[in-house]
Amino acid sequence: MPEAAIEIRNVAKRYDAHVAVRDLSLTIPRGSVYGLLGPNGAGKTTTIRMILDIIEPDTGSITVLGSAHRDRSIQDRVGYLPEERGLYRKMQVRRVLRFLAELKGVSAREADRRITEWMERLGLRTPEKDWGLAKVDELSRGMQQKVQFIGALLHDPELVILDEPFSGLDPVNAQALKDTIVDLKRRGKTVIFSTHIMENAERLCDSVCIIAKGEKVLDGSVGDVRAEHGERTIALALDGDASPAVKTILADTSMISEADDSNRFFELELAPGADPNALLRRLVEAGAPIRRFERVQPSLHRIFLERVGATGVEEGMGGNG
Repeated sequence: MPEAAIEIRNVAKRYDAHVAVRDLSLTIPRGSVYGLLGPNGAGKTTTIRMILDIIEPDTGSITVLGSAHRDRSIQDRVGYLPEERGLYRKMQVRRVLRFLAELKGVSAREADRRITEWMERLGLRTPEKDWGLAKVDELSRGMQQKVQFIGALLHDPELVILDEPFSGLDPVNAQALKDTIVDLKRRGKTVIFSTHIMENAERLCDSVCIIAKGEKVLDGSVGDVRAEHGERTIALALDGDASPAVKTILADTSMISEADDSNRFFELELAPGADPNALLRRLVEAGAPIRRFERVQPSLHRIFLERVGATGVEEGMGGNG
């Protein structure tokens, strides 16, 4: 098993009568992309803040990069993007980034070189426009988020922790962030990010942990988590809208226990004892314009719904975790 970047053992955190994290244990391997998943208020942000020694756990122990999490020597080896975005809005972008780099021990000359490299990579410096010369408040929200992301990486940390990094990003900026996460892993870095967007976790993460109400619901590699939940899921895609007859079949609880309807794509959970071939025959007889009918392992989204519930997904659409 790869050496651990982070080990959390029986950690708990309480605020008066509210238990934010309850008896949490996790091992996060080095060189991996690890997702902390859960709805709003699940304990994700509290866990991250304890890892970073921003708040102290009431009980338990945390080891980061082989040292106790309170060891000051590990701070310059960690990059952190908090959920609450914050930059000096009236300062020039380059000056803000140079200041953040120098706080982590990077010389001004080296910081300028790295800033230029990262800004070009993330589209903030082009032949037409250098946003590094603008003030922070002249940038769009997405651009500001990329600037803060750059600030977390300028000192070339071994461990990168991103709290809800995709929140508020448009598809283009979100893809730039995903590409960077993949590259960080390729370079041997460990990346941990919290999210409630299951698709991002499924595509990017090697392993995940689902937290709900301060407790670990499950953790493990994405492949193992999906395999443990069996292959009673049918991926159904239609070339047109479902007719009333098809909708009636999809609502038949003797065949389908749950149906996740995404317009022309459906993720169906077979009812106990249901025959997928019989379901396919009924759909064909009903004239369903089938483009895909495949028995698959459930998606993380489906597993999340099963283990946390639809209410948790709705609550997870914003706020602190």
